[in-house]
Amino acid sequence: MNILVTGASGFVGTNFLNYIAYANFNITKLSRSQLQTVSNVKTCDAIVHLAGKAHDLKKISNPPEYYDVNFQLTKRLYDSFLKSEASKFIFVSSVKAVADTVDGALTEDNLPNPQTHYGKSKLMAEEYIQSQPLPAGKTYYILRPCMIHGPGNKGNLNLLYQLVKNGIPYPLAAYHNRRSFLSIDNLCFIIKEILFRDDIPGGVYNLADDDALSTNQVITILSKSLNKKSKLWKMPTGIIKFIAKVGDLLHLPLTTERLNKLTESYVVSNSKIKAAVNKPLPITIQNGLNLTASSFSNNG
Repeated sequence: MNILVTGASGFVGTNFLNYIAYANFNITKLSRSQLQTVSNVKTCDAIVHLAGKAHDLKKISNPPEYYDVNFQLTKRLYDSFLKSEASKFIFVSSVKAVADTVDGALTEDNLPNPQTHYGKSKLMAEEYIQSQPLPAGKTYYILRPCMIHGPGNKGNLNLLYQLVKNGIPYPLAAYHNRRSFLSIDNLCFIIKEILFRDDIPGGVYNLADDDALSTNQVITILSKSLNKKSKLWKMPTGIIKFIAKVGDLLHLPLTTERLNKLTESYVVSNSKIKAAVNKPLPITIQNGLNLTASSFSNNG
């Protein structure tokens, strides 16, 4: 099978190529700059579109960049797919194309209402894909992962890991939340199943591990991975919010947005994709977090 992969050098792309290295795939990598002029993808059987501009927590990105990369480049690639002999188009979008906050559990039935340029640009790409007439023999898959973690991850999990590693108490234990995570292995497993099989219906799928955890539980798992006792402090939430506002002004590690990320509830249902694949996910959320923590440890 000939597969075209965009974003191969990124966090997801690197892990995905390692994950399928054993398979008899002929991989063609397409960089973001090459996407700017892509017009012919006739030689591939499937396209895995991982390239994109990630959500910028520091808010230093130029908003048009999101639309140029996440929408325009996806549109250009999908147009090429429609003209090609390829049968499958897998687009890795994000749950943030639907909602920035969630009451209950996010499902595919939720009406999209993104609030950020990142989410809006991803949704525009989704809507373009869904709006185009689909030739016979072709299928698209729009995958919406929640917070992805794994080897090479540099997000909020790494921040929590550094707190635990350095013996710094987690001061936000007064917040009781539930969050969904997605192990990179589970994401790669889903993509692989879609590539190998023809019985998984096309459409939109939310991706998440089977369980949701509180940040306090995540701290406990990370502490165990370091053979440390978890230190959970319940500082008054009013003081924490004030410190975060100061962080906004002084560009400190704890900002209002990062506080929200660490303490909000964001539960994502994976029922639809689980039913479609009809196989258990290979990694539990606890084992996935342990693997991520081990990668932090191995990288110092």
